[in-house]
Amino acid sequence: MQITNDIKPVTYLKSRAADVLKYINETHRPMIITQNGEAKAVIQDPKSYEDMKNALTIMKLLSFAEEDIRSGNLHTGEDVFSSVEELLSK
Repeated sequence: MQITNDIKPVTYLKSRAADVLKYINETHRPMIITQNGEAKAVIQDPKSYEDMKNALTIMKLLSFAEEDIRSGNLHTGEDVFSSVEELLSK
């Protein structure tokens, strides 16, 4: 992956906004926008943004699960199903 192709100055964004939107939606690659040589923003298509948010949510849930395992906060499958059955019977 050549990220250098995806770094553009803010003047490029100003003058070619429609081209930028077409590029990020067709390639699903984010574009880094710079101002005075510093990265100031990242633009990405909505689908990639949604996928990234979902992936981060899953990673956070896995982190919580790992923490529970380390601390010994565990339940057997039998206990879990019994609790579910109890909730459903109410």
